[in-house]
Amino acid sequence: MDVGFLGLGRMGRGMVATLVSAGHRVRVWNRSPDTARDIAGAIPVGTAAEAFAGDAAITMLADDAALRAVIVEGGLLDRDARPSMHLSMSTISVALAGDLAAIHARAGIAYIGAPVFGRPDAAAAGTLNIIAAGDAAAIDRAAPLLDCMGTKTWRFGPEPQRANAVKLAGNFMLVAAIEAMGEAAAFAEGHGVPAGDLLAMLTGTLFASPVYKGYGALIAENRYEPPGFTLRLGAKDIRLVLAAAEAANVPMPFASVLRDNLIDAIAHGAGDKDFAALATVAARRSGR
Repeated sequence: MDVGFLGLGRMGRGMVATLVSAGHRVRVWNRSPDTARDIAGAIPVGTAAEAFAGDAAITMLADDAALRAVIVEGGLLDRDARPSMHLSMSTISVALAGDLAAIHARAGIAYIGAPVFGRPDAAAAGTLNIIAAGDAAAIDRAAPLLDCMGTKTWRFGPEPQRANAVKLAGNFMLVAAIEAMGEAAAFAEGHGVPAGDLLAMLTGTLFASPVYKGYGALIAENRYEPPGFTLRLGAKDIRLVLAAAEAANVPMPFASVLRDNLIDAIAHGAGDKDFAALATVAARRSGR
């Protein structure tokens, strides 16, 4: 397929590489042009408009503001040369996803919400879990792209914003897991038990899942650099969770606790460290 890809951060670069390896023609654009020239087999283009065309366009931009600025304020939906479908794979707000679905419908472009679960290593390996929502026929047409970027595409119905609700729910649970491990590690160390010993046992038994194992190892080793996913981006996601919860009148008291602890971590210089650095808040508060 002829694909345009916008956004070449830690995740986007690996995703482009899997598309190129699968034989797709991929035009790439990034706000930092040098990044677009570094991916073997991809075709760098000078403007977002050149990338937002062809059989499909994929966006993996950092946040709501970036996506809105590039796609909506940049006028890409008003041009004659437009893609037949847009796969929005960023973690964005439920509200923006709903707005984009309506705007794309008016422009006659299929819009698919398709955020992902997985860190940069999974993106590079094509082993992401992809959450897809939107027109079923459009998702079927996008399957050759989704299948090479992920191990499974999980479908959640016709409204694209549902995919973003699922993504935010998952990220809330992920942050809660990191917070729980951080507090448990500080508690155990307060009683003379090394954090590494505690987390190795628990993540190999009661909590033997990828999130607990992966983040537990980082916490046990105090290994927060280089980041796979920054704590600052995680804080953005929790803000999105709280906004979407308020819009649906769903109380999420622990999400508020997580937000405050993330702000604490950022205030103490951990914003650009790995997400797992949230555990340093509990350690610091306990004098460790």
